[in-house]
Amino acid sequence: MRVMYVVPALVVLLVLVLSSVFIVDERKKALVLQFGQVMQVKEDPGLGFKIPLVQDVVTYEDRILGLQTQPIEVTLLSDRRLVVDAFARWRIVDLVEFRQSVGTGGEDRAQQLLGNILSQAIPEVLGNATQDQVLSQDRFELMGQILTIAKREGAALGIDVIDVRLTRTDLPEQNLEATFARMRAEREREAADEKARGGEAAQRVRAAADRTVVELTSDARRQAEVIRGEADAERNRILAEAYGQDPEFFAFIRSLSAYETSLKGGNSSIVMQPDSEFFDYLRSDRGPGAPVPAPAAP
Repeated sequence: MRVMYVVPALVVLLVLVLSSVFIVDERKKALVLQFGQVMQVKEDPGLGFKIPLVQDVVTYEDRILGLQTQPIEVTLLSDRRLVVDAFARWRIVDLVEFRQSVGTGGEDRAQQLLGNILSQAIPEVLGNATQDQVLSQDRFELMGQILTIAKREGAALGIDVIDVRLTRTDLPEQNLEATFARMRAEREREAADEKARGGEAAQRVRAAADRTVVELTSDARRQAEVIRGEADAERNRILAEAYGQDPEFFAFIRSLSAYETSLKGGNSSIVMQPDSEFFDYLRSDRGPGAPVPAPAAP
């Protein structure tokens, strides 16, 4: 009979002992709660003990967590609007404060609260900056200011914000088309200016080439006229010498040239007297003015 009572008692005792022991992973931290109140903080990995059926164990991440914020539209000091989002890294440093701040929501609730903190800190800091500061190396100083605000606000949640980085700085969608249209208009204006300058340069080159052609043509014509004049003078000199050597032969050649020019089939008709001097060489084998030979003796 005693054995029948001892075995169940041992089983119950074993269950109570096992339920009073819990293990904390090296990546976790734990709180022992009794009716919602924090009774024990377990931050070191290993075994822990609690009162069975009365106390509960809640674990939280001991690793560094990341948060990607939603895109936020901010108005800069220069009245330009930008869509900005950020990435933050944080970890839990005070379990008791963290539990009191987030309640039963845990890390998910902390992500929401930290996102709200950053959503307020980013416009507060960037609202006092210009677009050049946001898009240049000065943004590291701005991120430092956002990190300072996030650290201050996150301390009330029992968390430590390690770093904040701006990951996106774009124009709003409604302004992108206008910006792109303005950029296209500027590029088209620059292209038109380049074309105009190219056309002007082409006109100068073309005018210079035309002037060179005119000058070369004029010089060539002048030289041709000089050469032609010299050739005519030489021809006249040769003709004068030939005429001086045999005037009758010269007159004969000139008459033959005149016959060749005037008696072509395509020329107009010539009306003249039959006894005209023009046909003297055709009517006689002697030219005009040639001496008539004396008659032979009987």
